[in-house]
Amino acid sequence: MRTAIYPGSFDPLTNGHLDVVQRAAKLFDRVVVAVARNEDKHPLFSLAERLELVKKSIGHLPNVEADSFEGLLVNYVVRQKAQSIVRGLRAVSDFEFEFQLALMNRKLNENVETIFMMPKDTYTFLSSRIVKEIARLGGDVAVFVPEHVQTALHAKFAPGTPL
Repeated sequence: MRTAIYPGSFDPLTNGHLDVVQRAAKLFDRVVVAVARNEDKHPLFSLAERLELVKKSIGHLPNVEADSFEGLLVNYVVRQKAQSIVRGLRAVSDFEFEFQLALMNRKLNENVETIFMMPKDTYTFLSSRIVKEIARLGGDVAVFVPEHVQTALHAKFAPGTPL
């Protein structure tokens, strides 16, 4: 079984992330969307919230599941009996950082390959950081995220809601 891990903080999951997941689901028998625990990033959504948002977003894809992890990604890949890491590339600016990560992961475990996938061109500008900023300022994020993610963002940024 060909298994790929699509890791990220997904704070929150965007339509760009979802596009990469759908593309990966066509290429692999099993795809695990792995939500990373990284409190150093000070996420808007808790790990449990991010995991739930991802699960709701991928429910229609039979060969895709969601999980969370912490620690070294290559160790998680081995525990999941996966062979590949899927990473999305939006622009040339992403490439240098992603290339360094891929080479480091290869150095840590030469049996794990990194596959770079590009989302649809309509999502190349999209990032979780930008979506959060638009939502924080009261903008409409409906075209950038699934509906339940939009609802969760509005709840986080509702007047009087502690962040």
